[in-house]
Amino acid sequence: MSAVGLESIDHTVQLTHTWINDLDARLEWENKHRSYRLLRTVLQAIRDWLKVEEAAKFGAQLPELLRGVYYEQWQPAKTPVKKRRKVDFIARVDHAFEADPLVFTSEAISTVFQFLSDKITPGEIEHVHHALPADIRALWPISSRAA
Repeated sequence: MSAVGLESIDHTVQLTHTWINDLDARLEWENKHRSYRLLRTVLQAIRDWLKVEEAAKFGAQLPELLRGVYYEQWQPAKTPVKKRRKVDFIARVDHAFEADPLVFTSEAISTVFQFLSDKITPGEIEHVHHALPADIRALWPISSRAA
């Protein structure tokens, strides 16, 4: 493969770093590994809380590398998950942070949701927002940009 063919790979790696750096700054963690783990966990939870078609439409808007993370270990036949409550969503995120627990899980999730609202097209954010249960939507404030 020529170096030209690798430009798209270089671009998605750079874009993924940009997303993680941006999220890390918003969280004020100064811990990119932790910010990446939060983004990954929230993305995969969103995926599993949505119907297959909506999950695929949302995933299509992610940078290529994060799209792979989003789809990792996905089992479409098992989505949406049966327990789709806010408490279950938060528990899923908390499970990923058992070794270094989050202090304010709901706020961290809301930060990721707002971050995604700034990165994904407003129409898709609105579709995803409305596809989630009301108690989870409460964690995802929709800005005027996405409304």
